[in-house]
Amino acid sequence: MNDTEPLVYVVDDDLSAREGVARLIRSAGLTTITFSSSEQFLAAPRPKRPGCLVLDVNLPGLSGLELQQQLAEIGVRMPIIFLTGVGNIPMTVRAVKAGAATVLTKPVDDEELLDTIQQCLTCFISDEVPTGQNIGNMIGESPDFQRILSDIQIVAPTDASVLIHGETGTGKELVARAIHDLSDRRKKPFVKVNCAAIPATLLESELFGHERGAYTGAVNQSLGRFELAHQGTLFLDEIGEIPLELQPKLLRALQEQEFERLGGNRTVRVDVRIVAATNRNLRQMVNEGSFRSDLYYRLNVFPLTVPALRQRRDDIPLLLRFFTQKYARKLNRVIEEIPLASLDALAMYDWPGNIRELQNLVERSVILSPGPVLRISIPEVSRDCACGPGSDDPEREKILEALRLAGGKVAGPAGAATKLGLRRTTLQSRMKRLGIERLYQ
Repeated sequence: MNDTEPLVYVVDDDLSAREGVARLIRSAGLTTITFSSSEQFLAAPRPKRPGCLVLDVNLPGLSGLELQQQLAEIGVRMPIIFLTGVGNIPMTVRAVKAGAATVLTKPVDDEELLDTIQQCLTCFISDEVPTGQNIGNMIGESPDFQRILSDIQIVAPTDASVLIHGETGTGKELVARAIHDLSDRRKKPFVKVNCAAIPATLLESELFGHERGAYTGAVNQSLGRFELAHQGTLFLDEIGEIPLELQPKLLRALQEQEFERLGGNRTVRVDVRIVAATNRNLRQMVNEGSFRSDLYYRLNVFPLTVPALRQRRDDIPLLLRFFTQKYARKLNRVIEEIPLASLDALAMYDWPGNIRELQNLVERSVILSPGPVLRISIPEVSRDCACGPGSDDPEREKILEALRLAGGKVAGPAGAATKLGLRRTTLQSRMKRLGIERLYQ
């Protein structure tokens, strides 16, 4: 058994129920160990960071609640999923008050149990976040994100120009870097230019260089970014901010791979691969006359659109763990657990600042966490996304439309949760918050 892989313990005195739960867990690709009593579980050796515990409340001898208490006393930390009989409300209340991750009623719905187990496993921070098919520092497993990774691998070996679309904070520069690192130019320079950060009067000199005496203060010849990126990749970030009067010279440099330095008349020839990025609608700018159509089509040979974080919500737990690890190491902190309630709140937030906003939130949270549990400022997150049942909310309309297309079904391959790219439990939490009728459950 791999010591780093997720591990699910099952404790139930009913052999049939115990083995049924174990088969279900194994069918999801997870490793499980079963026990028939609390005493047997306590006597068994356990890895330093077990995954989670599926625990029957009513056990002979030491009950489920008493086992939970003993584990807390000896310092064993793990999420516990309690299984209880129908209508056992007092026991459910006691379990929740004692700190259970969740309480499920027998007979347990298979999908609900697996969803809950996956959420519990996410709560604990392993030594390394699994990266699967990811590239570089780009982390994610959602279908939209994996499509981007596939497109990167397709276009990287070519010399085609790439135009990356995406909102602020979605990681467009990481995409550009990944394209360069997977290309034949990876051993040559990767040069970045933020076109929005350089005054328009200086941008021409920054891109193409200048000769001595080209303007007041130009006491020496200076090479531009095109020359510095020779045989490598030039990343033009915020390309929509390029002044209209500079666009013809940029177009010529892209098409002919040649230009003259500012104040000079000697033609400089280069071999540069262009990757550009923007958070603006360049096609609309073309229609408005603020961006040249020929430059747009020259850049837009291979367009990529990086999804916003709200479009890949299933990646939030993975990103949360990645950034928690990163800042815990940087700040010399030990963070072992992320509360389930925090994960639910973060999954419901729309993240207008995208991954950059999540990264900043995690860094702040690690700073404010004195112990092993990450303390996330949930009110700050949930305040912006809270809305009542009667609000005019586009999220509500989107969910209702998905439910209509799914025939009212929430779970399953054709259910609304799948159509929205959400876990069933996450969708149900949102439906409850938005006051969507029970008939859709």
